[in-house]
Amino acid sequence: MESMVRSRKQNFLLILILGALNTITPFSIDMYLPAFPRIAADFNTSIENVALSVSTYFLGYALGQIIYGPLLDRFGRKPPLYAGLLLYILATIGCFTAGSIEALWIIRFIQALGGCVASVAAMAMVRDFFPVKKSASVISLLVLILGASPLLAPTVGSFIITWLGWHFVFIMLAVITFLILLLVFFFLPEGHIPDKSISLKPAPIIKGFKEVLTEPKFYVFALAGSLSFSGLFVYVAHSPAIFMDHFHLSERWYGAVFALLSVGFIGGSQLNHLLTSRFSNRQILKWVLIVQVIIAAFFLMGSMNNWYGLTGILVLLFLLLSCCGISYPNAAALCMAPFSRNAGTASSLLGFIQIGIGGLISGTVSLLPFDAITAMAVVMAFTAGIALLILLIGKKS
Repeated sequence: MESMVRSRKQNFLLILILGALNTITPFSIDMYLPAFPRIAADFNTSIENVALSVSTYFLGYALGQIIYGPLLDRFGRKPPLYAGLLLYILATIGCFTAGSIEALWIIRFIQALGGCVASVAAMAMVRDFFPVKKSASVISLLVLILGASPLLAPTVGSFIITWLGWHFVFIMLAVITFLILLLVFFFLPEGHIPDKSISLKPAPIIKGFKEVLTEPKFYVFALAGSLSFSGLFVYVAHSPAIFMDHFHLSERWYGAVFALLSVGFIGGSQLNHLLTSRFSNRQILKWVLIVQVIIAAFFLMGSMNNWYGLTGILVLLFLLLSCCGISYPNAAALCMAPFSRNAGTASSLLGFIQIGIGGLISGTVSLLPFDAITAMAVVMAFTAGIALLILLIGKKS
C-alpha cells in the first residue's frame, strides 16, 4: 500500500496539510461569530439577518462541492485547489470592504464557492493516499485538527474584533489561507494523476453523479451521516442567539463556551479513533445514532418543560456534539469505500449532501414557533431520529 511505503513523518505531514485544508471553512464561520452584534449595529440590521451570511456560505459551499468533484478527477487534485483557494482569498478581502449586509451575503457566497475545494480535495486525497480500512481512522485525525479550530477561532476573532474591528477578521482569514496555499504548493504531493477520460461536459458529469448516487452504500450512509451531523450546523448557526441573546454572554465568554463545546466534538472524533480498532464502522455508526437519539430526546423534553439552565444546556450540547464527532468519520468512510477512480466525484456529492442538508435544516430553526433553545432541540431530535431510521431500513434492504 502507498501509505505503508511512506514514512511516519511523511504521513504525519500529509495528514497535517489535509487537516489544515479542512480548517478553512470552520475558521470562515467560527471566527466572526462573536462579531454578530457589532455587524448588526454597523449595518443597522438584526442578528438574524447577520446569521443569514452563515446560510449563504453554506449554500455556496454546497454548490461548490458539485463543481469541484469532476474537476478534481479530471485535472488532478492540486490545480483546482490553487484556483479555488485564490478565489477564496480574493472574496475574503472583498468581505473586508463590504458596505451593507446584502453585499456581505453575496460575497460570503462567492467566498464559499472558492473555499469549499479545500475540504472536497482533502476527503478525496484520504481515499487516494490511505487504504479503506484506515480511512475512518485518518478522517478522525482530520476531525481532531478540524475540531481544534473552534477552540481558537472565536477567541482569536473576539480579540481581533475588540482591538481592530470585525472587518479585520477577514484579513486574518485571507492570511491564514495564503499560508495554507503555500503548504499545498511546496509540500503536498499530487494524489491523483489527471484523467483525461473524465469529461467535463454536462451529460457525462451527470452520468458520473448518477453512478455514485445509485450505489446503495453511498446514499444510505450519506443520508444517515448527514442528518446526524446536521446537529452541528444547527448549533453553529444559532449559538450566538442562544448564548449571547438568551443567556447574555459577552463576546469573550461566548468564545470560551464555544471552545468548551468544541472539546466534545474533538473528544468524540478521538474516541472514534480508538473504537475503529475494535469495532466495524457500521457497528459504531449504528450505536452512536442510538445514543444520539436518546440524548436528543432528553434535550427536547427538558427544553419544552424549562428543566435546564445554562449548565444543563451545555452538558447536553457537549454530548450531542460528541456524537457528531463519532458518526461523521464512520459515515464518510463507508460512503467513500466503494470508490477509487471517481473518488473526487463521490467526495463532492457527499459534501453537497452533507452541507446542503445541514444548511437547509439550520435555516428551519428560526421558522419554528418556539424559543431558540426549544427550536434547536426539536430539530436535533427530529434529524437524529430520521438518521437512525434510514440506517436501520437501509441495513435491512
